[in-house]
Amino acid sequence: MRGGRLSELDALRGIGALLVVNFHYATRYNELFPRAHHVPFHLFGGNYRVLLFFAISGFAIFFSINKIATAADFVANRAVRLLPAYWVALTLTLAIEHLGHMSALYVTPAVAIANLTMLEQFFFLPPVDGAYWTLTVEIAFYVCMLALWLLCRARPIERLILGWLLLKLLFTFAWPNMPERLVMILVLRYVPFFAIGIVSYRVWAGQRSWREQAPVLLAILATIGVCETPDLLLAGVILAGCFWAMLAGGLRWLCWRPLLWVGQISYSLYLVHQHIGFTIMFNMDQAGFAPSAGYAVAVAVALMLGALVHYLVERPAARVLQDYWRNRRRRPPPGPSDPLPALMPVPAAAADPLFMPAEPPSDPR
Repeated sequence: MRGGRLSELDALRGIGALLVVNFHYATRYNELFPRAHHVPFHLFGGNYRVLLFFAISGFAIFFSINKIATAADFVANRAVRLLPAYWVALTLTLAIEHLGHMSALYVTPAVAIANLTMLEQFFFLPPVDGAYWTLTVEIAFYVCMLALWLLCRARPIERLILGWLLLKLLFTFAWPNMPERLVMILVLRYVPFFAIGIVSYRVWAGQRSWREQAPVLLAILATIGVCETPDLLLAGVILAGCFWAMLAGGLRWLCWRPLLWVGQISYSLYLVHQHIGFTIMFNMDQAGFAPSAGYAVAVAVALMLGALVHYLVERPAARVLQDYWRNRRRRPPPGPSDPLPALMPVPAAAADPLFMPAEPPSDPR
């Protein structure tokens, strides 16, 4: 069993983040604001960039699953990783939209409050920021992985993946009117891409060989081939090839320090970049600045805010809250013969779990 952090995974995450940012600023911005001036280049459409994130999530989720003992541990782990940075980014987005008078991007107060749960799209409410749609997919994936973790105590995960793919085939060919919430919770539109990451992790962890995973990987690609368009099949093949190359050591050349840094802040960067960037670009355009200047400032501000949220909120909040949860789980309940344990004089550093030394996070998310 291997441990530690795969630098190549951060590099791939950094590439994905930069592609998403540039797609939104170079292409999506022009789609939403066609009368505004825009940079003279575009990136191809589609969800190809986020498919890379989904495959990485399939790989990286096991770094969390391997550390948990109960379902509550898993829920707490994901919540402390995702929610603090998300709440801060959501607040920043709403504030900057308001300051920039971006009425086209406004949501109602009720919708904004619903967004605090990160579950708004399960109730068919719009996200505060358009980029947040992928968070619904990620949360549904975590629900599925928790269910698989409970089942995998008795059966290999590869068999469960094959069953998951069969559900996608059922949805595509036999039950196209499957209730939308069920489709969302089962991640049926994106399950093959998460599965590419899962089978790759099993090889990296030494639990299976590529030879053993070949039939499952072929089933994943075949499912994409029969259910999706040829371009998505090509994306699946490229993703599988990237993970194979990564595990074979063929992507070490990507481990360039700036790219690794972008990969490390990619979650916070993803949360703050889209609508804040649109607000900057639109207001600079209205003030008469060249589109290239608005584009450059938006990218710089997105990187700066992403780094600030990562270093000041995401990492410290996760460290503190994880320590609190671990110590809460370890603390025994008061015994019947010791009714007043809180009155015992103990040093503050020992009594308060927030003073416990924090371990550096090894979860690659």
